[in-house]
Amino acid sequence: TGDGVGASSAFDYARLEVDGLAFTDAAAVEAALAGVRGANLFGLSTDPLVADLQTLSTVAYAQVEVRLPATLAVTLEERRPVLIWQVGARRYLADSDGALFAALGSDLPPGAAGLPVVDDRRAASAGLSVDRRLDSVDLDAATRLASLVPADVGSSAVSLGVGVTDANGFILETRPPGWSAVFGFYTPSLRTTELIPGQVRLLRSLLAGREEQVERVILASETATFG
Repeated sequence: TGDGVGASSAFDYARLEVDGLAFTDAAAVEAALAGVRGANLFGLSTDPLVADLQTLSTVAYAQVEVRLPATLAVTLEERRPVLIWQVGARRYLADSDGALFAALGSDLPPGAAGLPVVDDRRAASAGLSVDRRLDSVDLDAATRLASLVPADVGSSAVSLGVGVTDANGFILETRPPGWSAVFGFYTPSLRTTELIPGQVRLLRSLLAGREEQVERVILASETATFG
């Protein structure tokens, strides 16, 4: 009797149900499971299928269940983006570990709308791609600066943007363009991102009552400026 049930076509994988898709291409999920298409699902081990799904750059965790008739049901827990990292015309989603896990097209998916954008103009960053990881100090600086809103620095600008360049390191800029503030380069020990809150306070004091006169300021430390 068991052999008869196992041989039933109701157990032959013919349909895929996927829940939790936001950044993952449905075709990539189907391709990851293509090896068992048409196979009998009776007694199928789902562990290898889960392992294959978790190799997808967007997927943090996957669950696979067999459902009748002839269905594999996949539930995905995707990586959660905290930033959009822009390099030229390319844009990537970055998670809290600095992993670049998805490339974005011209239309932002709902889960990415409203995320802060970091415009990386450094020459070496041309080599960044999905599955690469951001430097931890860069990620820390970018996350701190990208969380700022105009009120945090006493600005009347519509919004703020973050850039990073070979010449100046991290820069905070108003949108639409007005003033720019050079926050500079950070290192793990000599010039750490712990400077940033003090630099923000200094910038706020410099802008107070004279934002229209400020074009560019270089925040050398928490207490000093250049230029």
